[in-house]
Amino acid sequence: MIDFANLKQEYLAHRKEIDQAIKDTLESAHFIMGDGIEKFERELEDFVGCKYAITCSSGTSALILALMALDIKPNDEIITTSFSFFASAEAIALVGAKPIFVDINPQTFNLDEKYITQAITPKTRAIIAVSLFGQIPNINIINDIAKKYHLSVIEDGAQSFGASFCGKKSGNLCTIGTTSFFPAKPLGCFGDGGALFCNDDFLSEKIKALRIHGQTKRYTHKYIGIGARMDTLQANILRVKLKYFQEKILKRQEIAKLYFHLLQNLPLQLPTITSECSSTFAQFSILSKQRDALQEFLKQKNIPTAIHYPIPLPLQEAFSYLIYSKDDFPCAQKCANEILSLPINPYLKKEEIEYISDSIKEFYG
Repeated sequence: MIDFANLKQEYLAHRKEIDQAIKDTLESAHFIMGDGIEKFERELEDFVGCKYAITCSSGTSALILALMALDIKPNDEIITTSFSFFASAEAIALVGAKPIFVDINPQTFNLDEKYITQAITPKTRAIIAVSLFGQIPNINIINDIAKKYHLSVIEDGAQSFGASFCGKKSGNLCTIGTTSFFPAKPLGCFGDGGALFCNDDFLSEKIKALRIHGQTKRYTHKYIGIGARMDTLQANILRVKLKYFQEKILKRQEIAKLYFHLLQNLPLQLPTITSECSSTFAQFSILSKQRDALQEFLKQKNIPTAIHYPIPLPLQEAFSYLIYSKDDFPCAQKCANEILSLPINPYLKKEEIEYISDSIKEFYG
């Protein structure tokens, strides 16, 4: 059967090195903030091209730490996309701020920059720009708007680590970048993990303190923080996988290119990748007006698929207090109704991609 993410093969491909990294960690007994953490952070800085990389416990905690580092307070407003994984907006609510949702670009599925200015109020403090499915939104336009209105910009790069925009890597594009190393992400660990990226000395030191309960030295706490350290085991596993990550991105891009070729001229919408962006293709998501029927048809063919995501963020029950309606976000709602993610991972075989594509063609007759 075709594997959607193929995490098992990802392990088997580097089993010897990963097993050794795990063994070394266990024998060192340095499970929290061991040598591997600092080494991994330096390697992340080199890869992303930023001054500082700070690891943490998850992509969600990275967003929370970013908001805390920017001193976001209750009743502050943060502009973000209406279509993403829940954590993109959840982090805003968790620090007591108010998410202000804007509709998406129906071609890229990312936040539509043209709606940002009209969403700004005197309470607006920042913009969280999500780089969905591995593609970065037009961060230059977002940064220009933020500069004009004296706002900070956080990139939620949970799905875009390794992507680039105008030659600059995801994470090194705005005030603070974040990412996730959840197992199913393009660069995934064997549990939860995340990181933040910045070029500001003060923010870097503050984030490092915030991830250890606001501690600047042992038992001395300058800030109210959280427990959000990455464990050394995950860092050492990721250090192995990072060595091979660029070739894994290239493989994802090759698979996406083949999908584009095989699925052209069908009554469905393929992803649109902008000329400025190099995507990691964390997902390969199509839009189909017959989405549910297509998904069931592919299931009968033993082809796994996923719906990323079935409900726009502002229409989640958890945000019912914001009193939004479906009509407020027509593009996000359309995507929620029609989106379907096809299998994509570096180990997907050419014949599997052809089988998936042929099955979709068969569905459309």
